[in-house]
Amino acid sequence: MRVLRIAIPTPLRRVFDYLPPKGSENRELMPGIRVRVPFGRREVVGILLEVGTNSQLPTHKLKFASIIIDDKPLLPKALFSLVLWAAEYYVHPIGEVLSSSLPKLLRLGGAATLKQQLGWRLTAAGKAVEITKLARAPRQFNALRVLREHPQGVNSHDLKVANVAIPVMRVLVQKAWVEQFTIKSDYQDAQVATLVKPSELILNTEQQSVVAKVSAELSHFQTWLLHGVTGSGKTEIYLQVIAKVLQQGKQALVLVPEIALTPQTVARFQERFTVPIVVFHSRLTDRERLQGWLQAKTGQARIVIGTRSAVFTPLLTPGVIIIDEEHDLSFKQQSGFRYCARDLAVARARLENIPIMLGSATPSLESLYNVKRKRYQLLRLHKRAGKAIKPTFHVVDIRKQQLQHGLSEHLIAMMKNHLSRDGQILLFINRRGFAPVLFCHACGWVAECKRCDAKLTLHFEPHELRCHHCGNRQVVTRECLACNAQQVMPLGFGTERLQQAITTIFPNIKVARIDRDSTMRKGAMQKLLTDIHAGKHQILIGTQMLAKGHHFPKVTLVAVLYADGGLLSADFRGTERFAQLLLQVAGRAGRAEQPGEVLIQTHHPQHPLLQHLLADGYLSFADTVLAERQQAQFPPYHYLALIRVEALNQQQPLAFLQQTRSIADTMHSGDVKILGPVPAPMERLAGRYRAQLLLQASNRRRLQNMLQPLAVRLEQLKQSRQVRWSIDVDPLEMV
Repeated sequence: MRVLRIAIPTPLRRVFDYLPPKGSENRELMPGIRVRVPFGRREVVGILLEVGTNSQLPTHKLKFASIIIDDKPLLPKALFSLVLWAAEYYVHPIGEVLSSSLPKLLRLGGAATLKQQLGWRLTAAGKAVEITKLARAPRQFNALRVLREHPQGVNSHDLKVANVAIPVMRVLVQKAWVEQFTIKSDYQDAQVATLVKPSELILNTEQQSVVAKVSAELSHFQTWLLHGVTGSGKTEIYLQVIAKVLQQGKQALVLVPEIALTPQTVARFQERFTVPIVVFHSRLTDRERLQGWLQAKTGQARIVIGTRSAVFTPLLTPGVIIIDEEHDLSFKQQSGFRYCARDLAVARARLENIPIMLGSATPSLESLYNVKRKRYQLLRLHKRAGKAIKPTFHVVDIRKQQLQHGLSEHLIAMMKNHLSRDGQILLFINRRGFAPVLFCHACGWVAECKRCDAKLTLHFEPHELRCHHCGNRQVVTRECLACNAQQVMPLGFGTERLQQAITTIFPNIKVARIDRDSTMRKGAMQKLLTDIHAGKHQILIGTQMLAKGHHFPKVTLVAVLYADGGLLSADFRGTERFAQLLLQVAGRAGRAEQPGEVLIQTHHPQHPLLQHLLADGYLSFADTVLAERQQAQFPPYHYLALIRVEALNQQQPLAFLQQTRSIADTMHSGDVKILGPVPAPMERLAGRYRAQLLLQASNRRRLQNMLQPLAVRLEQLKQSRQVRWSIDVDPLEMV
């Protein structure tokens, strides 16, 4: 008797036994195929984990599976093993983990069939067209320009990235300037030389050394940590290494923190390589995501660029994995299946036996710790690429100073100086909206969210109060809700208020604001970046969105307006993130031939960590923080798991965690510390009360051995149905 052990996408931490569908007695059933099965009152799509010969249930109680969907596993063997390992390590139900590793249409049982992909390329007539004469047809002009940059042809995704509409292509086809063709999925050896366009950039000695070291070890697993100062040409090194991989007939997987914020990264890859490139991000349709996934799986796509979920993309011939800005918090999933894409990528590279490169100007302390333990190989880029030099730092003490709209006199003077020399200026303030607080000057009342333990942020456009945690919106009141006095006023500065202030101080200067609010509309971010590069805006105002990999060659002055928040953070990771953000923002200055300056406004100019960072550099700063972590028994020297609970009733989370602690106390012998339970730093969020319990251990295996049985015990508690609970292994945020 054959028994199918199926992983069902359900919160239950177990697999389910089924009998094979009737009539499939002689059919080969392989782990990793999809099976449609009855589950309760509905049918769901599960993944076959194993074919056994018996079950703990009597045979007559086992249901028959409905349909065997696949003949072969969807995921390659190494990737399937990675998903199984991830479910165990992150203590998450295997069915949900397997389901989340597939595109939505496959999770629903759709066919894993790759549609024939069409491309567009210029005809002889199209190549002869003088596109300069198409000034009155800008869309056709743009389409022909894109096609001339890609003589091998473009696919529909390439057109979408280049903002070329399909109807425009149809018009060009009718004119016989463009022809359609079927894109082939294979590349013959004779074509290898045409896969990579020659680079006009000349690598410096450091870059050449890095490329040579990595290229010499492309045949086996190795983890490289590329630490290069901002502007040192890390992306060019990625491109050079990928070129070597492509010439070997293999594929490359590139993970970036937020694809929508770095369109120039995708553009650089498309400019350099003529091979098909697929991009994964949240704005794709389900059909687009499936087709890109299948193109990667079948080998048609040679380069895959995506955000954290792209770590599960199957590759036919994997050759290298690259993680850009490896320190970025975006690589950690903060809800549901709480995995870290960077760490999973390293595990995947080991299983695939291929090299992986982690790049950053400010590497995470975990990665630097792995260098110390000889797990990672460190590569250094000390100098900026080309003729660019490191910016000069200025720390401005704003204590007792009269600030003009949040700007010191020294900063305003420097801004005038840089503007007079046609330099662009970047003002960094990590607060969206007009003002973070609306309060009453008469009685001290503050506008607070009714669903969260948080203050409402005042926004100017649209004019409203908004909670940045739950999205709650309220009408702006002119009268105090506590004393009815008409003395309600904003307190503090956000990006909107700063934008208004700058237009007052510099009325003839064009200002661009880049934050989540100003880039919500489709194409808004790309348009802003295009205008900035064209010099249409001289002053840029933005949040941390501006710190993530953007290249602004005309920016000569960067100002950090409020540095104190990071210096005084209660989170033990606060100083690390402050240093990373400060240096990433500062790295936008002086990336071309013009020298750059960075000004930091603070009430704590003599703060030892700030002085250490600016005087001795990031690696020396990191060594100091690592020593503090070791003494405090924090990661990466010790290992954490955070159990989070939330409920509508304020008492239930703490009561559930108290039971959790009682169970956990019986499962260890003192080698795992249990801290709590305590209310979460923000106890009430979106109308639900939250609490947490922290588990800490000096040995990762001992902590893992405790978490799995603990999760099973918690699942059996009656109270577990009255609350939402989750386990976060290696948490990066304690909120």
